[in-house]
Amino acid sequence: MREKIDYSQGIFDARQLGTPRVLVLGLQHMFAMFGATVLVPLLTGLSVSTTLLCAGLGTLLFHAVTKGKVPAFLGSSFAYLGGFAIVSNDGANPENLPYACAAVAFSGLMYLLVSALISTFGIRKIMKFFPPVVTGPIIIAIGLILAPSAINNCATNWLLAIVALGTVVVCNIWGKGMVKILPILLGVVVSYAVAIVTGAVDFAAIGQAKWFGLPLHKEAMGLFAIDGSATFISALFTIMPIALATMMEHIGDIAAISATTGKNYIRDPGLNRTLLGDGLATTMAGLFGGPANTTYGENTGVLALTRIYDPLVIRLAAVFAIILSFSPKFDAAINTIPAGIVGGISFVLYGMISAIGVRNVVENQVDFTNSRNLIIAAVILVSALGFNSVGGITFAVAGVSINLSGLAVAALAGILLNAILPGNTYEFDDGAGTGEGASLRI
Repeated sequence: MREKIDYSQGIFDARQLGTPRVLVLGLQHMFAMFGATVLVPLLTGLSVSTTLLCAGLGTLLFHAVTKGKVPAFLGSSFAYLGGFAIVSNDGANPENLPYACAAVAFSGLMYLLVSALISTFGIRKIMKFFPPVVTGPIIIAIGLILAPSAINNCATNWLLAIVALGTVVVCNIWGKGMVKILPILLGVVVSYAVAIVTGAVDFAAIGQAKWFGLPLHKEAMGLFAIDGSATFISALFTIMPIALATMMEHIGDIAAISATTGKNYIRDPGLNRTLLGDGLATTMAGLFGGPANTTYGENTGVLALTRIYDPLVIRLAAVFAIILSFSPKFDAAINTIPAGIVGGISFVLYGMISAIGVRNVVENQVDFTNSRNLIIAAVILVSALGFNSVGGITFAVAGVSINLSGLAVAALAGILLNAILPGNTYEFDDGAGTGEGASLRI
């Protein structure tokens, strides 16, 4: 007879539950990340199979770097959607996606740089350059830049868009347990069922796809491209600054996991290690032709719900994601999802990205009666939206034409103003319950 297990303090060794339960818990974590993770390649034009592979491998790499201590899953980052949209001209130039993936790989190196600086100078000195008054408005701008794309997708089938949007809202507001944790996945499932009934789904591609195949095939997603072209250099300047926002997201998620489990992972294994693991995972994903990785709040929700805090369960979810990535038939099935459904999901998603930026500055009590903070936020927002509307800033260096997107201009302007203007009193708090960032998740 199995000894009764006390869940009140949380379970840090899931093996005492038995192998069958551990496997089920791993599957549950995979489903928690699934809806959001596969949505990113649908919105960007990347491969679903490659994305799942990168999520699984990236999670395992993160756990190796953090000594297997942090129960975090790394899935596709929504923050980079704006960068992909700009580089590919909102999908009109898919041949530019390999340049975007290369830029994602380089953005991961920014994590490594910040990690090294934290190790050398200490976390408080480095974080003074990235306060919420800079990162919050950047997150707000990302969502607003993406808004037109959501409307264009919705316009292809407003019925499916409204069903998808309504399901996400209902699950997120009134859902209980796993229903509340999986709003995107359920939104896709319910609206897809309506699409099947109304004849809006073409299953031909599923029948032609193989059951097994390698997820890294150049014909599907082009891997990555690094050269001296203006497209590549412009992609670097467009996408790399987004890492500023995702690093804040990372800090917020690690703080949330710390608060959930009662262990301060910002101190042990240390924020320098968690940033290093996330950055290496993002670089690997870009080189494999996938989207950037980021820590997932959905899986933190599962931790809180189950009180099973063993990182082993997360690693099992990563293995399941890797296994699923080797099925082209599954990839084809995901790609049958109509654009209207994608529009309905992204309608709320893009708006929530901006809303989370607002929450970021509110939770960190950014004082906008202070002229310094008001000027920094104003310059960031107008730069991001204004320059994006005119195609950014183009200039020549050594005969190469370089284009800075609105996001790039905004990030650079925000960091410089924060460093130059007097009155930077921001102090980073490394306590377990700190809210130093806001997760770009629903």
